[in-house]
Amino acid sequence: MNFKNLITALAISILVFNCSSGDDSTEPESTPNPNPNPSGKITYTGNIRSIMSGNCTSCHGSPTSNGAPTSYTTYNQVRNDVDKIISRINNASNPMPQNGLMPLATRQLIQQWKDDGLLEN
Repeated sequence: MNFKNLITALAISILVFNCSSGDDSTEPESTPNPNPNPSGKITYTGNIRSIMSGNCTSCHGSPTSNGAPTSYTTYNQVRNDVDKIISRINNASNPMPQNGLMPLATRQLIQQWKDDGLLEN
C-alpha cells in the first residue's frame, strides 16, 4: 500500500512540476538588442569595439595574422577603414569574417555607426 501511495505522489509531483515550470514555448524567443540604448547614437566604445574584438581581431589584431593587411584594434584604425570594412562584411562571395557573414543586425549596427558620424564615445 505504501508503494502505491509513493508512486501516486511521485506522479502528481512530476505533473505539478512540469505544469508550473514557466516554460511557455508558444511565445517567441526574444533576440537580444545589439544596441542597448536604441534611442542613443552608436559609438565605437559602446558598440563597435566588441563586434571587432569578437569577429575581426583574431586576424586583424596586433600583430595581424592569416594574411590580414591591417590591424583593427583601435578606434582610428576602424574609423579609417570603415567603408572597406562595411563592404567586406556585406560581401556574400568573399565575406569577412571568412567563416561567413555576421548577423544582419550586427552589420546594420556598423552601418548605423558610420551614419551616426563614427562616434568614439
